[in-house]
Amino acid sequence: MKTPSLAVASPARADSPAAVAWLPIAAFCLLWSSAFAAAKIAVRDCPPMTLLAFRFLIAGALMLGVAAASGRWRWPSRRDVAALALLGLLNNALYLGLSWSGMTRVSSAFTAVLISTNPLLIGVLAGPVLGERLSWRKLLGLLLGLAGVAVVLRSRLSGMQEDAHGTLLVVGGLIALVAGTLLYKRLKPSADLWMATGIQSLAGAAAMMPIALVVDDLGAARMTASLFWSMAYMIVAVSIGGYYLWFMILGRASATAASALHFLMPPLGLLFGWLVLSEPVSWLDLLGIVPIAFGIWLATRRAD
Repeated sequence: MKTPSLAVASPARADSPAAVAWLPIAAFCLLWSSAFAAAKIAVRDCPPMTLLAFRFLIAGALMLGVAAASGRWRWPSRRDVAALALLGLLNNALYLGLSWSGMTRVSSAFTAVLISTNPLLIGVLAGPVLGERLSWRKLLGLLLGLAGVAVVLRSRLSGMQEDAHGTLLVVGGLIALVAGTLLYKRLKPSADLWMATGIQSLAGAAAMMPIALVVDDLGAARMTASLFWSMAYMIVAVSIGGYYLWFMILGRASATAASALHFLMPPLGLLFGWLVLSEPVSWLDLLGIVPIAFGIWLATRRAD
């Protein structure tokens, strides 16, 4: 089977994630949201910058290896390499570096909720930056999703359960993710998915390594079984599987419609935080899921 490329789909197919099979979309949502709980486990035993640097390095090497083994090794143009390096800085180093640092101070579920607000920012910015039309249906869907996220945020913040400094770090990661999504659609790199995702991951590793050497205390790392398995999961399932699926979806849907899938992160993040880390879930958290689900349906459905 031919591996999909990062080329943007034709306009007739690029309006919603319906252009992509729902199985990959479901897999992406599960993998992406589970990463928060896995990361929370990993940062207990190793400083976050060091973890990310090795995660990006190993994942990037594996993805380039897959590209070579499958006959997909075609080095992109210098323009595409530069674009992918910039995207790797935003989507890997800054997004995950800031959000993981924040997650040492706040819960994994709260991190998932904050990151899930990116569809509204993208929906607002996609018009002036990308020329995407924000229909009344998409706008209503984004606002409903945001309302659901606000309910969950209120539930979390009202009890003063989360740290303010950690919250600001996660918000910085959110801004980097929004910028990376918009730039991807703007720059439109045309490399094969394995090559493109691998180059981005290696660019993230190159940016993160010197930071880890300066800010992290390597003596604080503990080589435990939980660190090994959580790291292995994040490399194979999230860095390789999740990012591959995300760029495939983003290549076939508008930035607004694709990013609306992130509204699923609060309920899924709450679920994984409860199942894996025993983080508490209140009735207000569950109430927020209703407008989130309806908002995604509105924002991602095709116009009649």
